[in-house]
Formats: sequence, structure tokens, C-alpha cells
Amino acid sequence: FKDGKITPARYAQAYTAARLEIMSIEHALHRLTWDEAIGSSGTIRAIGLALKAGGHGTGEVNAEGLAWLKRKLFKLGDVDKIDFEGIKPDRRAIFPAGLAILEAIFDALELQRMDHCEGALREGVLYDLLGRHHHEDVRERTLSSLMERYHVDLEQAVRVERKALHAFDQVAEDWELDDGVWRELLGWAAKVHEVGLDIAHYHYHKHGAYLIEHSDLAGFSREDQQMLALLVRGHRRNIPKDKFAEFGDDGIKLIRLCVLLRFAILFHHIRGTQEMPQVVLHANGDSLDVLFPDNWLDENQLTQADFGLEAEWLTRVGFTLNVR
Repeated sequence: FKDGKITPARYAQAYTAARLEIMSIEHALHRLTWDEAIGSSGTIRAIGLALKAGGHGTGEVNAEGLAWLKRKLFKLGDVDKIDFEGIKPDRRAIFPAGLAILEAIFDALELQRMDHCEGALREGVLYDLLGRHHHEDVRERTLSSLMERYHVDLEQAVRVERKALHAFDQVAEDWELDDGVWRELLGWAAKVHEVGLDIAHYHYHKHGAYLIEHSDLAGFSREDQQMLALLVRGHRRNIPKDKFAEFGDDGIKLIRLCVLLRFAILFHHIRGTQEMPQVVLHANGDSLDVLFPDNWLDENQLTQADFGLEAEWLTRVGFTLNVR
């Protein structure tokens, strides 16, 4: 409806586009079932008010009213002629498209009635921020659900997260990581670094990165999600330096986070609750020094070999790991 003209053909095109979008999820929603449907935001509210003004309900949206409103729009033929009660002038241009989308939802989900909720996007943002203030971060709930869905070893995730954050605290200042979301990002990556194992062991770091990048993760910005996916992608074997470089100056910090994550995973490569030593980390530019207690590495040859291989992997991205 770019030029404001409303015709049955254009409306049908908008309706069809909406139905195609809904097709990918409508079957799953039908399986879930529901008792009532709630709509939020201004367009649904405006449609409900228009139906109420026309004598088709008390503010809710209903299937009969949608059909009546569609016929009325066709008679008007132009968005500038829309003068329904409750519709602000700045909403007229998007009103026909909103109606087509809502009708598509009603048909796809076989709805007869939808009530309106005053809460919408802005209230959702405030809810999220308040939740973080009261230590009820929606992002933590999101990751917990992801871990449960893909059967993550929770004990191992806790061990790796604890060690990664302890390592972070030792080097954050030297690596200029003591601002922003870096500590949280490292903790999140430690929690979910093994989600890809539920698909296949071979290249599971790539499977995990794909899942994280392409899943709907409530509470995460698109950039946070891409960074998180990249850390999971780089937590073993080769680090895709070109992918990190796409984040500009932040790419260097992300590689440093990746190094800390890899250190924590190697530290707990042998799973279990066995006593592990206290280690001291020192960071300087593109190098990380890891100091174990005297003779500990000599007595734990597998761990020593693990870190020897890791040092070789890191040299490929111009990074030096010194373990002694």
C-alpha cells in the first residue's frame, strides 16, 4: 500500500505474504493449544477500537469484525480516508497492512477472538531491565533453557564457567577487558560451549555456534548473539581469525576471551571433581603466561601435553601461550 491505495488485489497480496511467514510456526503452535489469545501493540489496539466504534465488540478483535472492517477499507479505497475512532493519523498508512497480518493470524490459528494487552515492546524492555536489576536476568533463563534442551553436562559447564571467570579476573585489566559486557559474555560462552554435542561429536563446536547464532534467544541483542556464537565456534581446534576481525577493535578482545575460554576448558579436560591446582595467569599483549605449582605438570603428563597442543593452535592466530 505504498501509495496509499487500498484494493482487494493488494490486500490479498499482503494477506498471502503474512500467511507465508506464519506457515513455518503455525503447526507447532497448533500442537501446543491455548485457552485465549492476547494481542499487544498499537495496531491491534486500533483495530479493536475501530471494531468497537462499528458495533462489533467491546474492544476485542473478533473474526466477524475483521471481515466487516476489511469490507469497509475496500469501500474507502485510500488510507487518507481512514477515520475510524481510535486510529491516529500517523497510523493510517500501516493500518491496512496490520489488518491483513491480523486476519492471516486469525485464519492460520483458527482464532475467533483476541483480547488486547496494553503492554508492548517498551514495557518488555523495561521488564527486562528491571529483571536484571533484581538479579533475574532473562538472558540467564534463556541460556538455562538452551542448555536443558540440548542436554548440556551442567556440572562441567559450571566448572568451566568458574575457572574462565577466575582467569578473566586475573587478566582483565592488562587485556583491557574490565569494561562492557566482556565478563558476562565469557560466562555465557562457558555455559553453552557444549550445546553442539547433542547433534554430533564431530565438529560440535561448529554445530553449537550455528545453534546459538540462529536460535531465538530472548534478551540477547543480535550482536551479543553473534559474539557468543563466535566464542563457541572458536573454543576448540582452529580459531577463525577472519571472523573475529569482522568485529573491528572488539575482535581483539573477543580473541582474548576465546583464549580464556579455551584455557578453562583444557584445565577441566579430564572431567570430574578431582582436586585441581591453583594457577596464576599473567597477560601481556598477544601472550598469556600460565604458572602451575612446582612439579604439578611433571606429575600430570596428559594436561601438560594438552597445553602443548593448545600453544600450537594459538600460534596460528599470532598468539603465544607459555605454560610452566
